[in-house]
Formats: sequence, C-alpha cells, structure tokens
Amino acid sequence: MATQHAQIRILIAKPGLDGHDRGAKVIAYALRDAGMEVIYTGLRQSVENIIAIALQEDVDAIGLSILSGAHRPLTGQLMAGLGERAKEIAVLVGGTIPERDIPALLELGVSKVFPTGTPLSAIPGEVRAAVEAKRRAAHTGD
Repeated sequence: MATQHAQIRILIAKPGLDGHDRGAKVIAYALRDAGMEVIYTGLRQSVENIIAIALQEDVDAIGLSILSGAHRPLTGQLMAGLGERAKEIAVLVGGTIPERDIPALLELGVSKVFPTGTPLSAIPGEVRAAVEAKRRAAHTGD
C-alpha cells in the first residue's frame, strides 16, 4: 500500500502522443530536489502502461504532464483504470490546461491541477499536501 512510504514516491508521466517533455523533466528535477523519489516514464506512454508502472512502483502520486489538449479524456481513462486505487494515489495534472477544464478534472477525482504558468516553487508543497490528504483519507477510511 502506497501509504506506508515516509518519502513521497511520484510517477511523472507523459500520456498520449505529446512529444514535448522539457516541462515534465523540470518538474521531475524540482520534486527530486524537494526530497521526493521520482520515477519518469518517458514520452508517449499509454494510460494502461502508466497505471501498470504506478502500481508496480507503489507510488503515492501520479503526475500527468499533458500539452496535447487531450487532458480530459486521458485523465478520465487513468482515473477509470485506477478504480479503487484512486482513493490511495494522488493524481495531479499539469500542462496546457484551460481554466474552464479544471472543474471537470477535479470532478474526475484529480487532487490538483497545475496549468501553464504555475510557479515551480509552489508545486512540491502542493504535491505534499495532495499526498498527505490521500494518506489521511486512507487512514480514516474515507
């Protein structure tokens, strides 16, 4: 169970056909520098592969980096594929996300959305807060 790690383990994933990963790598380095263990999937991953890696690596969080405009369907597929595990794993989505799409992503069960322009310095704290909220919910059975 992911809730037993003292150190946060996060999978940074690039789903779909998006071929740009500079931002995802910057985030991965920032989270690593903030003391988290980061696993990076590389480009053009299927949602099924991302879920398999997340479960194999027993991560606390999945960070999806999506610049292609397919954030709603890809995130929906991920949340559906996680099923009950979504109660234990914080899912965070970042990239080119219009403000109008944030409520829909949150309704899917996403813990936090980071649209383009989110200050890099704010992200590690937000990731920690999302993971801690999942840990508390799992501990209390919510």
